[in-house]
Amino acid sequence: MKKLLAGVVVAIASAACAQTAPSRPVVLHAAHLLDVAAGALVSPGEVLVEGERIVAAGQHVDRPAGAEVIDLGDHTLLPGLIDAHVHLFLHPGAEDLQTIQESVPERVILAEIAAKADLMAGFTAERDMGTEGAGSASTAIRNAIDAGLIPGPRMRMSGNAIDVMGGHEDAIGYNPAAHVPSNADYANSADDLIRVMRLQHKEGADFAKIYETGPDKLKDDVLTTPYQYTEAELHAAVLEQERLTAGVPGAMGVGVHCTGEPAAGFAANAGVASIDHAYYLSAKTMATMRAKQIYAVPTFAIMEYFGKQAESHGPPGWGNAMLKFHAEQFKLQLAAGVPFAVGSDVGPFPHGTQARELELMVQFGMPAADVMRADLINGARLLGWAGQIGELKPHYYADVVAVPGNPLEEISVLEKVAFVMKGGTIYRRP
Repeated sequence: MKKLLAGVVVAIASAACAQTAPSRPVVLHAAHLLDVAAGALVSPGEVLVEGERIVAAGQHVDRPAGAEVIDLGDHTLLPGLIDAHVHLFLHPGAEDLQTIQESVPERVILAEIAAKADLMAGFTAERDMGTEGAGSASTAIRNAIDAGLIPGPRMRMSGNAIDVMGGHEDAIGYNPAAHVPSNADYANSADDLIRVMRLQHKEGADFAKIYETGPDKLKDDVLTTPYQYTEAELHAAVLEQERLTAGVPGAMGVGVHCTGEPAAGFAANAGVASIDHAYYLSAKTMATMRAKQIYAVPTFAIMEYFGKQAESHGPPGWGNAMLKFHAEQFKLQLAAGVPFAVGSDVGPFPHGTQARELELMVQFGMPAADVMRADLINGARLLGWAGQIGELKPHYYADVVAVPGNPLEEISVLEKVAFVMKGGTIYRRP
């Protein structure tokens, strides 16, 4: 762990440090600007920023007296990227042992470093899908970022994920007499779900993340995975989330870890906000998701990462066969009109490298313009920031990144972010 900390600190220290928000207007100029909704480039591209907001964006903007002009040359301006499935409190290595071997204070330090790495990679907004045993410590990270004490993306936090006893992430395989703690909060009934959600809400959670399936088995191209909550129990959680956030601007819905059926059907019928992983969805479930605009969040990058490792280094059943199966099912989901958001499950693989997720979605059949819309427009909706982030428009937050080249033609340029602005503050310059 000391070597890991030292390596990460050195890597992040080499990145540009945050600057204070400019006290005068800023004009960003580049060869191109991405119109996300239209799926097209505007050339040249300019963005006028005052304070933390965008005032104007297009081919040319007014240049107020005294404005700072930043010429980014042959780059493309686009909104800050969104990752709808991250784990700031995880790093590469044995996930289950991080809860046992690392104290919560140590994990908070690592989460701060992870948040900065993600921001420097151009991800200006994220949804944290569980602290994996660190409880409500995520609230402190979010609040510190919001207060400007540490650099990081805009964060939506869930605290611990919620799970049945003996379910996913519950120290399966350890000696029961050792009382190894679960990485999730127990809830064994609808009443338990409501109780846990109320406690997490009190501790500052923005939404609830629920484990609905696991473990997964793939045999003869058939995926089987046990469900953990009934449709009625999930519906109770959805209603409680609505009650807890009634009247809250940008209120979020329940997100579920869910890989297959019948669990996905239960989740869709219950009205969750997103089905994360979504390896297999039945035709009926896909139709329900389309009708209710429930997002599938594929998380290909984590599967590719584990597929590249020896099978002994990854969770059972994860690997190249599962990735191939998931990619084939993804094509069926695209054809069925399932709405998508983009989430990488970063944490078990290195923070700051998750732009690979967008590349894989293109590789597996989704046009680049649609991937960008899924990431930025759908991601903003899923995170409760619709009309605030995800596009370069007047009155939106000035979350702007610049990449070399055209992401609509070569999506891999998203791995080469050269400029990062969040809320008008510049964190990275070429």
